Amino acid sequence: MRLTRKRLCSFFIALYCLFSLYAAYHVFFGGRRGAPAATFRVLRKGAAPARAWRGREQSSLESEEWNPWEGDEKNEEEHRVKTSLQILNKSTKGKTDHTIQIWGKAAIGLYLWEHIFEGLLDPTDVTAQWREGKSIVGRTQYSFITGSSVVPGYFSIDVDNVVLVLNGREKSKAFYATQWLVYAQNLVQMKKLRHLAVVLLGNEQCDNDWISQFLKRNGGFVELLFIIYDSPWINGMDVFQWPLGVATYRNFPVVEASWSMLHDKRPYICNFLGTVYKNSSRQTLMDILKQDGNNKLCWVSAREQWQPQETNESLKTYQDALLQSDLTLCPAGVNTECYRIYEACSYGSIPVVEDMMTAGRCGNASVLHDAPLQLLKSMGAPFIFIKNWNELPAILEREKTIILQEKIRRRKMLLQWYQYFKTKLKMKFISILESSFFE
Repeated sequence: MRLTRKRLCSFFIALYCLFSLYAAYHVFFGGRRGAPAATFRVLRKGAAPARAWRGREQSSLESEEWNPWEGDEKNEEEHRVKTSLQILNKSTKGKTDHTIQIWGKAAIGLYLWEHIFEGLLDPTDVTAQWREGKSIVGRTQYSFITGSSVVPGYFSIDVDNVVLVLNGREKSKAFYATQWLVYAQNLVQMKKLRHLAVVLLGNEQCDNDWISQFLKRNGGFVELLFIIYDSPWINGMDVFQWPLGVATYRNFPVVEASWSMLHDKRPYICNFLGTVYKNSSRQTLMDILKQDGNNKLCWVSAREQWQPQETNESLKTYQDALLQSDLTLCPAGVNTECYRIYEACSYGSIPVVEDMMTAGRCGNASVLHDAPLQLLKSMGAPFIFIKNWNELPAILEREKTIILQEKIRRRKMLLQWYQYFKTKLKMKFISILESSFFE
């Protein structure tokens, strides 16, 4: 009887070992098998939208066969990666070597944090007086604070390294930004801050002389300046170009990719929703769109006066126009660079960009080979650049002949490029900051 019990126990132990080996095999090697048939069920039209593009690895973006809407096996892989990241975060918790805090005192700070860094903010309410978020990159912790309660002298300073995001587009904005710089200068002099960089929404005509006195190269304390628009100050050493991004001040969101965004036939060839200034190239564009019935091919809604804010309804209408158009027309305003370019990229609608240098001090196109929009061109933006809107009718005629499969390929290329663009900017931004602040 005792012998029988021993054999029975041995049998169960052996069975348990075999089961453990089988389970281990599937955990470590199961992901290498081919995709199951269930993979293709999620690819049907009308399937639930895929998760956001956040956190995708660059290797995936560079793969020609990459498909962001794979099924069960992809979900399993994402779960494994997520679990690994959680374990990694726990293992590095409290072991960061440096801390950099970003003070977001301009709407472009939200593009930096939510779109470039892919960071979250608490609370999510955009009207909250204080919002903050954290993100660890390598062994550096980045934190972000914004809101009306972030006022000079009225919040605690517990970091040595700061990036200050400011708006200097107009004189009134530059005056307010100067107050922040004077406050930061006092903190540096009192040794409460060691390093400071500035991300600046510059003047659309590149008239930014007011901040020059604060730059370290001119005897000031601002070590690095990331500036929007094609400023002649950009030198790749202490002044760098930064993108305008989407209109976060109008609550333009982080857009999640979906099956329909990539594969559906879009009812409009192009769109333009915006302000038309008298005697501008936008007026020329409107006149051309009226010729030969081209305006019937495009979603066009023009207004004579600029409106700083969107209603929920107008924002939805604008997003629908981007989603339902193959091309987004991007005429120059006061500056060639506009929010519309990046917003079109978010929806896979190819920007048709007026490649002309606007008036002001932003540079000379005859001298600067890639001007305007040097940053976008240097990173290989897959846009349609035109010198004159008279080129548009031929573009629209060509669009009529392009089959859906080619348009899908083009959308995929644009969405992949835009993710690459943001990832590349993030890594470059981090590299410049850390090499300047910590080496």
